[in-house]
Amino acid sequence: MSLQSPPAATAAADLPPGPGAGLPPGAEPNQGSAASPAAEEGGEDEEEEEEEEGEKEKEREKLPPIPSASSAAAGGLERGAKNQFSTFSNFITTINQKKEGIGNRNSPTQLVIPNIKNVRDLPPICLDVRQKQRISIDTLPQELKAPIPPEPSLPIRTKTVKDFQDDVEKAKSSGDWKAVHDFYSTSFDSFLEINAAFKKDTNSPFNTIEDSGINAKFVNVVYDALLNTPQDVQKSVLKGIINGLLQEWKGPRTKDDLRAYCILLQNPQFSNTSTYVIYAHLLRQIAALTEADHHFLVHWSKKISQRRFKQLVDRLLQFISLRLFPAKPEEFPPMVKCTWWIPSATKVLALFNAANCLISPPIISYTDFYNSTLDHIDLMEEYHNWQCYGNSHRFSFCQYPFIISIAAKKVIIQRDSEQQMISIARQSLVDKVSRRQKPDMNMLFLNVKVRRTHLVSDSLDELARKRADLKKKLKVTFVGEAGLDMGGLTKEWFLLLIRQIFHPDYGMFTYHKDSHCHWFSSFKCDNYSEFRLVGALMGLAVYNSITLDIRFPPCCYKKLLSPPIVPCDHNTLVGICDVTLDDLFQIMPELAHGLSELLSYEGNVEEDFYSTFQVFQEEFGVIKSYNLKPNGDKIPVTNQNRKEYIQLYVDFLLNKSIYKQFAAFYYGFHSVCASYALLLLRPEEVEILVCGSPELDMSALQRSTQYEGYQKTDLTIRYFWDVVLGFSLDLQKKLLHFATGSDRVPVGGMADLNFKISKSETSTNWLPVAHTCFNQLCLPPYKNRKELKQKLIIGISNAEGFGLE
Repeated sequence: MSLQSPPAATAAADLPPGPGAGLPPGAEPNQGSAASPAAEEGGEDEEEEEEEEGEKEKEREKLPPIPSASSAAAGGLERGAKNQFSTFSNFITTINQKKEGIGNRNSPTQLVIPNIKNVRDLPPICLDVRQKQRISIDTLPQELKAPIPPEPSLPIRTKTVKDFQDDVEKAKSSGDWKAVHDFYSTSFDSFLEINAAFKKDTNSPFNTIEDSGINAKFVNVVYDALLNTPQDVQKSVLKGIINGLLQEWKGPRTKDDLRAYCILLQNPQFSNTSTYVIYAHLLRQIAALTEADHHFLVHWSKKISQRRFKQLVDRLLQFISLRLFPAKPEEFPPMVKCTWWIPSATKVLALFNAANCLISPPIISYTDFYNSTLDHIDLMEEYHNWQCYGNSHRFSFCQYPFIISIAAKKVIIQRDSEQQMISIARQSLVDKVSRRQKPDMNMLFLNVKVRRTHLVSDSLDELARKRADLKKKLKVTFVGEAGLDMGGLTKEWFLLLIRQIFHPDYGMFTYHKDSHCHWFSSFKCDNYSEFRLVGALMGLAVYNSITLDIRFPPCCYKKLLSPPIVPCDHNTLVGICDVTLDDLFQIMPELAHGLSELLSYEGNVEEDFYSTFQVFQEEFGVIKSYNLKPNGDKIPVTNQNRKEYIQLYVDFLLNKSIYKQFAAFYYGFHSVCASYALLLLRPEEVEILVCGSPELDMSALQRSTQYEGYQKTDLTIRYFWDVVLGFSLDLQKKLLHFATGSDRVPVGGMADLNFKISKSETSTNWLPVAHTCFNQLCLPPYKNRKELKQKLIIGISNAEGFGLE
């Protein structure tokens, strides 16, 4: 069974979403084009807009009030701002007053601000005008198109970092902040002034992706000092930002405009909820930029330092979280008037995610983009919206999967699997009834009956015969054993089967000691069905929420998602992905090191190594040669072509030499796990879903354990944890396997195991008993620590097979 992906869904699968992908310059998720400011904030129709055009122009001259600081979010969610803008109610209300007298700058004038509920949102740039102009230009013949207007000349500003720091020190000592106030109010008064202050050289265009032209040191110093200045200085900065955002744009943005956006995004004032109205409009304008403009912002963003890059990401995540779940709903405009806040922030966050993925190693971990707040929303509704609308103008977080945590993705996959199970079972029941046959409960499950002595062959036969039932709930029976499968037998079946298949004597996989992982054997064979079985096993594990002890390198999971949806054309290559020397390092580090040495060799490669574009492999005692390119045995490796040689060599080892094996493995996995939910996953996340985490934290297990018949303060329980916490890692894994059927930690951590210790009312001569179906350990009330340790080690070291009491 395979899914055919519609174009919209396929586009959503890009990880990460490319710069500008799915970034419509609209406000409402359901709208196909950008709404005018009035339509989005007041709901007027087009006729009313035309009649009130004159009023609109006057209205744009007004400065929107800034929310009171009393609306700051509670619960420690504020991260950046030191000053809470407690006197923002004193803020001035019109742009026409921007040249007002300074007066005593340490004592801002007391003015009154309207209630935040009545605050009119800052109008966006005139998207309709700009779009119409762009469209009309694009439709002109090439010979009639006007050239892009040149960058406007910038004012001359000579203040240096040292000059600014001296001004700040003087202000702190004297209490006179006039010079600092003048600098901030001037530098942020418009996009031109921002460039004049922070551009490295005002006479250079800096119009390439390699160099933004921003004086990053100066920007950092100015922003670091900002939160420690008087509030009237901080308010002057926000006032200037509003001036810039209110500017009417007629035509494409210049690189100076993009520089200004890049600088404004780093403003630490936007960590405070009282500035979120302004922040939202800044994000909206950035999200509405063209794909070409996004391309520049992505490449410029990757030059930001790690600490400040992380701050920017955290600020965006906090903005989304507080808009979804505000501590005080009255601190923001009504949701119906700002439905575009979250989509805009998410689209800007996508630009930073794209920038992060351009760097190897990335600037920050991909997990730093997770927003755990999304774990508490209706994820299935998001998933279904995405399935129905794809990458259309209807917003869904599933369009931007980097923001969804692995725990949330697991929930989506589990529920999607359950729905598929129910659907398949219902269809089986309907088919049975329509043929007037008596329904049987077994028809609702994938029933696998195997002998322990013929585990692999029986499992292969069962899964091959019941291929149509792979999407039903799995139940395992071991022939000759009375155990009922409530989950525990399934776990042991997986464990034993994987152990046998990956044994070196079996020949399917090669274990590399240096990297402690398995890789596919390149030996040719007549039947690759067993590789399909392994793929199906991995699929069944994900489908049935079982973790496996499989040690594949990360490259394997990258290939498994290439592509994430099985192509409808069976001639399309699958399991082929771009591989690098870094991928080879994770499997065969010694060979990769040798190739790396060849790449950096300073001598004559052709004369010293005497190699050709050919590789040699031993297969069943016979050395075979393969050309890496046509006539490769006649092409010498030289200093000029060695990079190509290494790339072809790595591609041969990780793609071409094992293509048939991995293709069978790929189809086996997707025969069970064919789901659009796979489009949400990164290769690293697939690995975690399949294998869980090998990192055991027994202290975390102790904190989350439930007790039945015992109290956590009872002597037996204290003995138990004293013994377990002192166990070696190997014994701790055996205990986990004994009690749960697996020695791996699930996605949600130890707490997700729901581990329970029950009191066994039996003689203390008995060994502990486990119910792996329920992750339950039955422990007799041993009288001393030595006896408990002895019986526990015997029990967990001899744990194979099931019985009924």
